[in-house]
Amino acid sequence: MEKEAIKSLLEIIDQQISSSILGGMEEEYEELESMGLIKIDRHRVQHSASITPEGLDYLEHLNNS
Repeated sequence: MEKEAIKSLLEIIDQQISSSILGGMEEEYEELESMGLIKIDRHRVQHSASITPEGLDYLEHLNNS
């Protein structure tokens, strides 16, 4: 996934506190989770994602570069 795509998704998740995973986006969210940038809550019917402290650090680094 490209840095701009990562940045865009992280910004959306950060702004919404918890972001419902949209249909067709599962692969992208799972990639971010494997990088440690988000945590996916799979205990609900509609899975949602929240940004991790590492994700916030990564987003800050992207915004400052």
